[in-house]
Formats: sequence, structure tokens, C-alpha cells
Amino acid sequence: MATSAAVSIESAAGVSEGYLVRPGGGRPGIVVVQEWWGIVPHVKDVAARFAAQGYVALAPDLYHGTSTVDAEEASHLMEGLDWGRAVDEIAGAARYLRDTEGCDRVGIVGFCMGGALAVLAAARQGCDAFVSFYGFPPAAAGDLAGITAPGLIFFGEHEEYFSVPETEAFVARQRAAGREADLVLYPDAGHAFFNDDRPEVFTPHAANDAWRRTLAHFGRHLRTEA
Repeated sequence: MATSAAVSIESAAGVSEGYLVRPGGGRPGIVVVQEWWGIVPHVKDVAARFAAQGYVALAPDLYHGTSTVDAEEASHLMEGLDWGRAVDEIAGAARYLRDTEGCDRVGIVGFCMGGALAVLAAARQGCDAFVSFYGFPPAAAGDLAGITAPGLIFFGEHEEYFSVPETEAFVARQRAAGREADLVLYPDAGHAFFNDDRPEVFTPHAANDAWRRTLAHFGRHLRTEA
């Protein structure tokens, strides 16, 4: 039986809060990085889905207690986010899973803004694999050359907010360096296709396939028996 709790996370940016879901058993950990809405029910549900698969899931609260369902307010929250601090807090969440929860391997998954942050956080120590749903950092956001963890990135073909060509170039560089990286582009899907709390964008065929691929990716790289 999975249990959830609010926890305090220490990082280079200080102390912040997070939403933790523990499975009945299992030791790998997943850091779940929010969309621009904050820690809303959908993020908690995604964490619970990972816990149901045997992962200890932790969603750091990058907005420090604020969340919204209003797109304009979400835009302001994202524009005011210190991305360097956010990456510090994601790295702190990964350390929490290792040091406090005893996770031997830790993955990072993010959505939209959180997908871009997940890629940036993958450059830090402590990430064994990462997945980004429809998010990729702009060129000036950080150096991605140090990423060695295997990565998987999803976009819908009608992406409006992030650069698919820049993502394709990153994947090509990773592969040229002998590192595992894959980009899956779904036809007839757009941004936020995985968010089943938003029927106007939710695309079941893409969401179901991306979830299957995500579990397979983390299963290969985070399960010690794999």
C-alpha cells in the first residue's frame, strides 16, 4: 500500500518542500518535476502512478507552496522562476531519495517546464536516467554537454512552446558521443498530450505509448536486477 507525505528537502538553494509517495516495497527512486501549474493534483497522481510501479516518487515544490489552474498566472510563475535554484532543488530531491529513502538508483522525469528542467538536472551528479515530456531547455539555459545518463524525450508533432529541432540536435550529439538518447515524436498530438486532467489537449494514444516507453526506459536503467 502506497503512502504519501510532505517532506523537507535540503539543497544548495536551501530547504524546500516536496510531495513524496512511497510504495509498499521497492528501492529505485523517481524525481517528478512539475509543469508550470505547480504541484497540482495531476502531478501528485503521476507520482502515485510511479509508486504503483514500485518506485519511491518525489515531486519537489519548485513554486514553494503556490499552484494555479489559470494559464496567465502559471505563465507569470514560470517567468519568475529561478531556474538555477530549481535545478539545485531537483538535484536535492535526487539526493533525498538516495540518502533518506535509501534508493540505490534515481531517475528524473519532467513535464513541460519540468521537462526542460529535467534535462538540465540530468547534467548534475545523481541522475541515472531521465525522461522529458514536451520540454527542452533553450540554448542559454545551461550546458548539456556533461549529460551521460540515458535520456528519452517526447513531443507531439504540433508542439508550440519548445524547439523540436534543438532537441533533435541534442539527441544527435548524444548519440555521436556514444550516449543513449531517443526522441519520440507523436503525430496528431500537441503540447501537454499526457495531461489527462486537461481533456482539450490529452491524447490517449500518445499518452499510453509514452507511459509504456517511460516505464521500460526506467526499468532498464534503474532496476538493479535489470
